[in-house]
Amino acid sequence: MKPDELLNQFLHQLNSVITPGAEALGSEFQQKMRTAAQAAFDKLDLVTRDEFDAQRAVLTRTREKLEALEKQLAELEAGISDK
Repeated sequence: MKPDELLNQFLHQLNSVITPGAEALGSEFQQKMRTAAQAAFDKLDLVTRDEFDAQRAVLTRTREKLEALEKQLAELEAGISDK
């Protein structure tokens, strides 16, 4: 989810919680809430889903390489101890 989509969803949910069954919040208040929410989100250390998925793929490849190296090392150690 992109930051703007997240912010819009947050404001929509806030609007429905604060004013259930009433008129929507005024545009000036919504703009102030958007600014405050954006400032709060900017302070958080958030990553996009794409960045998260890319890092997960890197971690998976790294884990696979590590397991292969550990297996190779065990085979080499076994070969040394057999001699």
